[in-house]
Amino acid sequence: MNEAVLAAWLAAARVHPETAPAWMTTLVDRVARMGAGDLSRNDPPAAEVGPRQAAVLILLGNDSASGPDVLLQQRAAGLRDHPGQVSFPGGSREEGDLSPVQTALREAVEETGLDPHGVDPVALLPRLYIPPSRFQVSGVVAYWRHPSAVAAVDHGENAAVMRIPLSRLADPGNRLTVRNTRGWEGPAFALEGMVIWGYTGEVLDALLRSGGWELPWRRTPAVDLDRVWETVRGG
Repeated sequence: MNEAVLAAWLAAARVHPETAPAWMTTLVDRVARMGAGDLSRNDPPAAEVGPRQAAVLILLGNDSASGPDVLLQQRAAGLRDHPGQVSFPGGSREEGDLSPVQTALREAVEETGLDPHGVDPVALLPRLYIPPSRFQVSGVVAYWRHPSAVAAVDHGENAAVMRIPLSRLADPGNRLTVRNTRGWEGPAFALEGMVIWGYTGEVLDALLRSGGWELPWRRTPAVDLDRVWETVRGG
């Protein structure tokens, strides 16, 4: 795959911030001014176009009972990249994908059964390089205008798919800082038998701040990630 094709894939991304509902406008406005350092302290900006491109869908809906929420999935334990981790739907660019938006939507459909016709892409996050997988990841923020039924389509890929209310993520009792054996340290969320960390944790932390949903929480010294997993699993 040549550099011109990859550069065209990035340049073709189209989002429509004007379609965002009122409760997302603060987030969309701030994302437009966000730099890579506002998003992550661990993953550097992807300054050059590399051969391993990926995109994820950061899909926000608004449930009548629980308020704004985000679509997440828990990856299967047997996967080579990020096994067992909680992530946004998404994956690597495939031949024929015309932009990060198309990659993110295609992967979300394949992984969750999502109906893409009810999704409005509204913003792009700064593209980051993820050292463990060597992918350059584009985050596509979208509004779930018409939510559809979702589930883990392939249990070889995903163990579960779920909508998590932003109020649950913002709850100070569910927030902490973790460190893994490779020295990664950053914000995380522990709830419902899961630990959300890494790229996903940093993006969610940034979205809560940027969207005005963050609540004050005590940033204690980093806790060992494996120990947190043992706690949430009841070990």
